[in-house]
Amino acid sequence: MKTMKNKRLGKKEYYINIAKAVSERSTCLRVKCGAVIVVNDNIVGTGYVGSPRGELNCCDIGSCKRDQLNIQPGKNYELCESVHAEMNAFLHSGRERAFGGDIYIYFERIDGKKEKHGGMCIICSRMAKQVGIKNTFIEEIVWV
Repeated sequence: MKTMKNKRLGKKEYYINIAKAVSERSTCLRVKCGAVIVVNDNIVGTGYVGSPRGELNCCDIGSCKRDQLNIQPGKNYELCESVHAEMNAFLHSGRERAFGGDIYIYFERIDGKKEKHGGMCIICSRMAKQVGIKNTFIEEIVWV
């Protein structure tokens, strides 16, 4: 009997694909972003970019405060109405469950701009250290 060559996804691709699926829940008008935290090959938390619970989402109201104020990507995050995907993943997993884990992030610009993600923002980077994240893997799509 002939066997087919195993074309199984690697772990990194597998978790990035899950982060991509999570990103489909994003409510931001600028980007789709999803994050998955994995510890010992178990998913302990996920998150996507979106407004805090109970608040209106940018996609529902049809406008972005940062766009209205002409704020460049990577600047003045405190003026954004959303919670970043990474922050939501940290909140959903908690430090006890996320400590020593890896975070997989899928990032896709959907607003037509060509700026790159360039890694986690400084606030998310601090949170990752505080939570005890060991490794960060990012897949980003920038349409040109």
